[in-house]
Amino acid sequence: MTETNARNHPAVEKYAQHVNPAFVKLLGVFGYGRAFTRGRDVWIWDHEDNKYLDALSSFGAANLGHNHPRIIARLQRLLTEDALNFVHVGPSIHQGELAARLARAAGPPLEIASICNTGAEAVEAGMKIARAATGRSAFISCEGGYHGTSLGTLSIMGERRMRKPFEPLLADCLLVPFGDLHSLEAALKPKRAAAFVVDPGLCEAGLITPPEGYLAEAQRLCSKYGTLMVLDEVQTGMGRTGSLFAFQAEGFTPDILALAKSLSGGIAPIGATLTSAKIHHKAFGSMDQFDLHFTTFGGNAMSCAAALETLDVLEDEGLVTNSRELGARLLADLRARLDGHPLVRDVRGRGLFIAIELGPTDAGWMNRLAPSLVSAVSKAMFGQWAAVKLLERGVICQPATQHWDVLKIVPPLTFTQEHADLLVNAVFDVLSEYQGVAPLIKDVTGRVGRQFLTGWSF
Repeated sequence: MTETNARNHPAVEKYAQHVNPAFVKLLGVFGYGRAFTRGRDVWIWDHEDNKYLDALSSFGAANLGHNHPRIIARLQRLLTEDALNFVHVGPSIHQGELAARLARAAGPPLEIASICNTGAEAVEAGMKIARAATGRSAFISCEGGYHGTSLGTLSIMGERRMRKPFEPLLADCLLVPFGDLHSLEAALKPKRAAAFVVDPGLCEAGLITPPEGYLAEAQRLCSKYGTLMVLDEVQTGMGRTGSLFAFQAEGFTPDILALAKSLSGGIAPIGATLTSAKIHHKAFGSMDQFDLHFTTFGGNAMSCAAALETLDVLEDEGLVTNSRELGARLLADLRARLDGHPLVRDVRGRGLFIAIELGPTDAGWMNRLAPSLVSAVSKAMFGQWAAVKLLERGVICQPATQHWDVLKIVPPLTFTQEHADLLVNAVFDVLSEYQGVAPLIKDVTGRVGRQFLTGWSF
């Protein structure tokens, strides 16, 4: 891996000046900054032609890898078809085709789809449907849940740091512990909640999976108390966890399903909210309610065509099966190679959604003398430092946004065993450098000090 000076790329300075200065400065703290310019399948290149194995897949948006040739070809054809991209005075052909295909994929009774642009929009659409259909105003969600950063989704955000600058948000929003059915039922009993919004697993809190049977029982409790379950599969959907949708492996069907990210094929932004005809009719079924939830760009022809081709590729190339089978082998290999490591607390996952929880597992001298320091170092920087070291070995990944001590392994579903072996070896090599917290602190502080002297060089 050659040295890269991304500041030489003019777009970096423009981004720093006109988009997000704090983000560019953060990338400079450890020297993570790169100007990534192109991608193909599981590989990404920077502006100096350094090549990286992608184990992040654009935070789960690129399940098919980057620039899948079938998605490119379909969109190229679309541009020659004189397609009407935005249709608002009549039914959209492409949107109707996609909604029908999603209904077949999800199964009954999820037969009506509202097409939008992002995951946050998809979740908010579910919240709106729930309020309109039930006549209730309250929402229940889980501590550690992440559903988007719009004002509505921030209201049910499980991470206080993300909510605090924008409060007050929606009233009547209650957080309950994830996996705790007793707390959920207590919140449902007053019969004020329109919806219980939940992830199949807490993706940004470190990929925490629920106890067996929790989601199915949560759905039963919601039905008992007249609350709708909104299942947020923005990250877990489209094969990520080894089934097309995570709920299909759990033995239940939610009232409302939110999708986005990889539905896009990694190219055209799109989200979707599915529900039953009965619930949709209660919310928007009359002629004076038909227009209560519309967007200008939602359901545009290009995004729908990309999503339709994405569903075909997933099926034709067996990528859901690959996620399940290769994911199981990758998880087993990581566990075997990292077994007994003093700074690896857990390796967990499902399909090609894997987490490595980092932090001291023993009672080393530093942990005994300064446990709060050790804990702070682990939570604040270990995952980011591991990501930097992996980047310097040609692998892209990131920690969970709410827990920087958990490294997320979220590669494209087109990963092969060869790619998985490269990834396992890189992770093993990086973590083998650190058998205790003291050398980690030494390396981190040394790098931060050098970066400070360069003015946080990108």
